[in-house]
This record gives sequence, C-alpha cells and structure tokens, in this order.
Amino acid sequence: MNPKIAERPEARVAANNKTVEKARPAENGKTLRGLKVFSGNANRPLAEDIARYLGVPLGKSHVGRFADGEINVQVEENVRGADCYVIQPTCRPVNENLMELLIMIDALRRASAGRITAVIPYYGYARADRKTQPRMPISSKLVANLIVEAGANRVVTMDLHASQIQGFFDIPVDHLYAAPIVLEYVKKKGLKDLVVVSPDVGGVERARAFAKRLNAQLVIIDKRRPRPNEASVYNVIGDVAGKNCIILDDMVDTGGTLCKVADKIRAQGARKVYAACVHGVLSGAAHDLIAKSSLEEMILTDSIPVHALAGGKLTVLSIAPLLGEAIARNHQGKSISALFV
Repeated sequence: MNPKIAERPEARVAANNKTVEKARPAENGKTLRGLKVFSGNANRPLAEDIARYLGVPLGKSHVGRFADGEINVQVEENVRGADCYVIQPTCRPVNENLMELLIMIDALRRASAGRITAVIPYYGYARADRKTQPRMPISSKLVANLIVEAGANRVVTMDLHASQIQGFFDIPVDHLYAAPIVLEYVKKKGLKDLVVVSPDVGGVERARAFAKRLNAQLVIIDKRRPRPNEASVYNVIGDVAGKNCIILDDMVDTGGTLCKVADKIRAQGARKVYAACVHGVLSGAAHDLIAKSSLEEMILTDSIPVHALAGGKLTVLSIAPLLGEAIARNHQGKSISALFV
C-alpha cells in the first residue's frame, strides 16, 4: 500500500497558529528574476515541487556517473551572477549524495554563480555533533567545513538533530522547522485528551513547544542508549492512561526505539499512539517494525524520499511550500523567521 500523501497547500504556508501568505512572484517574473533552482539525485521530486511552488523551471544540469563510479556533474545553462539554490538532502546513500552536493556547488562556483545556497532538508552526519567518547570524530563539523570549502555562501536546512550544528558553519544558516506543517495536520485530526511524548530528555524543548501549540500535556520518556541504534526504555514521566499520545522526534532511523516507546505507553493505558517525525530515514527493518507496531499512524515529511510502507500507517506531509517560501524570501531579502512567529 502506498504511503498517504497529505494535500499540499499551494498558496499558503501555515505558521503555528497563523497563516503566512505566499510571497507570490509577479506575473512578469521580476520579483524572482535571477533565481535558479537545481537538484541532485537525492530527492528530485521535492526539488520539482519547490520549483513549481516558486513558479520557476528546475535548472538544467546533468548529475551522472563515470564508468568507475565517480560523479560527473555539468551545469547545462548560464548561471553567471545568478542566485542559485541546490536542493540535496544528504540521505541514503549518504556519501554519494554528499559528494553530489559538494561537486554541484563547486561546478556553480566555477561557473561564476552570484550566490550559492545549499538547501539540505535532511543534514546527514548530524548525530556525530560532539565527542561522546575519547578518540571519536565530530563528523557534522567536518561536513560543514566541506560544504563551506566547496563554495556555498549560505545553507538552508530543517530540524537539525542538534541546533548547535548551525555554529559549525562559517556562513549564514537558515534553520527551518517542520512543526507548523505537522501542527496543521494534527489539528485537523481533532484528537481529544492529547498528550505529546518526548522520546528522550534531549527532545523535551521541541515537545514542549509542540504541546503548547496544541494545548496538550507533556510526557517524557527516560531511556538509555548503550550503543548506536539501540535503546532501553526505563520510565514514563507523566500520565498517559486514557490519552491519545503523539510521540514527537526529529527523525526515525531503524524504528526500534520508537516502537519500544509506543509499546511502553500503550502498556500504561494510552488510548491510541501516533508518531510524528520530520525525517524518515527508515533503515534496515524499520518498515516491518512500524507496520507491526502498536502505532496508529506514522507522520513523516518528504525531506527524505519515503517508500511504500505495508499496513498503510504512513502519512507523508510535503515541506515544499515551506522550503519554497524560505527560498523566495531569502532571494527577496525578506524575513524568514516571520514564518515561525
């Protein structure tokens, strides 16, 4: 069964409890003159949706491979002096997509583009944001250095695993949030006795802000992670009995932790359990785990291409209007933070 694709708002972008009108380009195209949008192979459908929202054609480029697997990029139109945006999440295959992004940025820089913005809906290597043990790398800082060195002038990204990653870049970073889009969808469901669940202590700030917008209660999960992609749930801090619960996180990878949290709060009397995660990495057996889990629905965005999930539990929300609006405002020198006020 294919994942459900939520209806895509073409004219508006929801911003918490408000609605921000789309900065529509004039019919003669003057307001977005000089703006060009390019895409690698990581998530071309999202790039096409963004270009459609902006009312501009997707830039002509070739991103292929030589016989030995090396990446071959050629920009097939004039970009001299143009404001160029490269849409490329660094999702699986992470290293391939990262190299595509770097080489596309380099190609645009050498073609004398006026400004180059890397639009990275999902920022890979974000979990390696600090040294948790001796002799370990800080890979997210290394990736930031590579993007800057390749020639990017600005980065637009969404729901970083750790907000401090913005400081790893020596160029401006626009950090967007998918919360307004998820909030709009959840409000339409009209769930009663709602509780927002943070799956760990690190996500409390995100969950608290989400709960506040929904006038919902907050529950925190006390868990331990002995090794990567493995977690043990110890305690549920808060009351979930008879409640509709939404587990909120920035990403879901193998799905193991998410399913354990769902089972734990169901065992404590939760009525229904939903999950809302921005980035659907869905590695390994994640599809099967979620399909067989006690979750009623898994809400994701299309920051990463999401394939069909058996059981029909997956709903995919489009972030193209939000990213498109951010690009338009950035090009026109308007405020982006106004989208989240």
